[in-house]
Amino acid sequence: MGYMLEINDLHKTFNIGTINEKVALDGVNLKLNSGDFVTIIGGNGAGKSTTLNAIAGVWPIDQGKIIVDGVDITRLSEHKRAVYLGRVFQDPMTGTASTMSIEENMAIAARRGERRGFRWSISRKEREFYKEQLKELDLGLEERLTTKVGLLSGGQRQAITLLMASLKKPKLLLLDEHTAALDPKTAAKVLEISDKIIQEHNLTAMMVTHNMKDAIVHGNRLIMMHEGKVIYDVAGEEKKKLHVSDLLAKFEEVSGGEFANDRMMLA
Repeated sequence: MGYMLEINDLHKTFNIGTINEKVALDGVNLKLNSGDFVTIIGGNGAGKSTTLNAIAGVWPIDQGKIIVDGVDITRLSEHKRAVYLGRVFQDPMTGTASTMSIEENMAIAARRGERRGFRWSISRKEREFYKEQLKELDLGLEERLTTKVGLLSGGQRQAITLLMASLKKPKLLLLDEHTAALDPKTAAKVLEISDKIIQEHNLTAMMVTHNMKDAIVHGNRLIMMHEGKVIYDVAGEEKKKLHVSDLLAKFEEVSGGEFANDRMMLA
């Protein structure tokens, strides 16, 4: 059986040859099986978000290969590889078009990759489908299909973005600190929705988080990054038994104990 994601020897340096040169990825190797839900932790500048951006094609990588479900996407543009990926960012404003209604946002996501005709009306059948999907979120949004997304709260917007990202059942769902901007209660709700969507659609997912508790509780596998490398990879039963203290100890071991000043401590 092939892997859903293969990352081979990924390298990326920003601002090469300048005083601001920064090695962001230093030979990242990672293989994900279909249905893996991997949480990614590490200090600031460890390469967590950079890895997700590399997969999404935000900029070209310097070296390495990215293969999604057997397809080499390394040289594909961000637009071309979007077909394989669902993404939710840290900023609740980025995933949705705020001047458009909930149903229009959902229609854009549902019709992604299809030829755009002149028809932009939403059929009754589509509307029923969006209602059903929104009902699952348990936020009362199924009664607000025509509400402009800009009027919703950050948590509601992230929930809708999650739904939109999973409508076409992507090969890979990328969650980049998607609850960091939310208050704790809302963050917990959005994480619960994330779990539900990942399970129901049997998605393969990667979630970058600064919260070590969340990283332990969610998903079936956890990786820790440091200085652009994967330095720890734990799965299954072993992951379930982890404590935050174990992760801190691991981090101190590789980093020489520079963890106290990182905001991950505060999570």
